[in-house]
Amino acid sequence: MPNGTCIRAGDNTGEPVVVRIENEKFVRRLLLDPDMALGEGYMNGDLTVAGDDIYGLLDLAIRNISLGHSNWLRRNLLRSRVALRRFAQHNPIRRAHRNVAHHYDLSGELYSLFLDADRQYSCAYFRSPDVTLEQAQKDKKAHIARKLLIEPGMSVLDIGCGWGGMGLTLAEDHGATVTGVTLSAEQHKVACARASAAGLQDRVAFRLEDYRDVRETFDRIVSVGMFEHVGVPHYREFFRNLRERLSDDGVALLHTIGRSDRPGITNPWIAKYIFPGGYCPAMSEVMKAIEKEGLIVTDVEVLRIHYAETLRHWRDRFEANIDRVREIYDDRFCRMWRFYLIGSELSFRHDDQVVFQIQLTKNLNAAPITRDYMTANDRAT
Repeated sequence: MPNGTCIRAGDNTGEPVVVRIENEKFVRRLLLDPDMALGEGYMNGDLTVAGDDIYGLLDLAIRNISLGHSNWLRRNLLRSRVALRRFAQHNPIRRAHRNVAHHYDLSGELYSLFLDADRQYSCAYFRSPDVTLEQAQKDKKAHIARKLLIEPGMSVLDIGCGWGGMGLTLAEDHGATVTGVTLSAEQHKVACARASAAGLQDRVAFRLEDYRDVRETFDRIVSVGMFEHVGVPHYREFFRNLRERLSDDGVALLHTIGRSDRPGITNPWIAKYIFPGGYCPAMSEVMKAIEKEGLIVTDVEVLRIHYAETLRHWRDRFEANIDRVREIYDDRFCRMWRFYLIGSELSFRHDDQVVFQIQLTKNLNAAPITRDYMTANDRAT
């Protein structure tokens, strides 16, 4: 503690974590709002950990939180944030542009320092624990393509196309004609340059556009890692647009982070510093909106631990390149992103974070009645 007092907690099992609190004001903030104060304290140097072992501290904290160890003040804070979450997640087009720019329009070099070569910024698919990140991301795209039942010549809408990796793969490997939309100017620039370099500009068009402004109809729709930015008040709007854009015999695939528990809130530190307006839904929230918009759920898969492994790879690469990140930004930014990557990984390992893949149609007969086609290639390889 700032006055030199040493507080010991726990039963003396496991690896010790040694934390130093540097000033009295931070003690008050930590008591009043630990979910916000812990991350801010680490970023700003108000809290330091021996050996900079923030992984050990967050591992301990998230394990305890997942067991329901919490005090009355934190529980009341959570209740108040739940009551205000619809306001926090209100996401009209203008606000959506600002929220996306906050995270995705950072230095393009930053993402190249920890993502795979294709810049897949979403959960990979680990068919075995020893595969590389590059292979796991390729397997993720192949897994999604099988669920989409892609055939040459089909038209595909990619909602939240990122840096273009999914759209380029569907065009090059599956013969599709792809329209990708993003709100990130940086992602749009890179995606267009990649399409041109690959000679696919006649089959792939990336647009700087909100999905709500798209007017064409498509044989297939895919959305990977974008639904987390939609916000609960806009779920019906999202699925209404998806239904209107999907052909009568079309197939859609939604890939999104979700929670295995009941509806909740976004961690306030994550909402302020990393993903403003973001929220990972409970299955019940997604299904309710789908049902009301007249879509048919034809398959659901829950990917567990895959994202924890993805984040482990990202964290290792980020740490290996942290000197360059510091040159691009500063020490505070490095601590902020370490806290984000580590906290996210541990939430997938110990808390309620998972990934949902939901296949949707407008027609019961649009997809096969067995799931064999989704896994045949996995077994073969």
